[in-house]
Amino acid sequence: MIHKLADVQSIHVGEGTNFWQFCVVLPKAIIGNDCNICSHCLIENDVQIGNKVTIKSGVQLWDGITVEDFVFIGPNVTFTNDKSPRSKEYPEAFLQTIIKNNASIGANATILPGITIGEYAMIGAGAVVTKNVRAHATVVGNPAKEIKK
Repeated sequence: MIHKLADVQSIHVGEGTNFWQFCVVLPKAIIGNDCNICSHCLIENDVQIGNKVTIKSGVQLWDGITVEDFVFIGPNVTFTNDKSPRSKEYPEAFLQTIIKNNASIGANATILPGITIGEYAMIGAGAVVTKNVRAHATVVGNPAKEIKK
């Protein structure tokens, strides 16, 4: 389902994926099956999204981001892809950010560029992730630090 107020330009979208109002998806983005992309999301060209991913409202996925299967991205999570951004100055290649299978990212978390978030990792709401997160870890705070389960 593509809401009539969404602008989905990509033809690389799997079956059963839903796009809600005011989503913008650029032509080269690749999105898997059975995803739910909530309202007010932006997905750039060099983005890959796996199967059964939930992306809540207000999330922008910039060039260089890969989201694997069964990932949850909470509302207003902020991704970045350039450590030293300047207006009208672009790097030769954007840093690659990878969100591994079954990871969950809480609302309003910020993910710096070039980060890998491991399988089943849990990122707490509002966390600022400045370095890789290992599989099954839970991180919270600014900067994000691992806590015991």
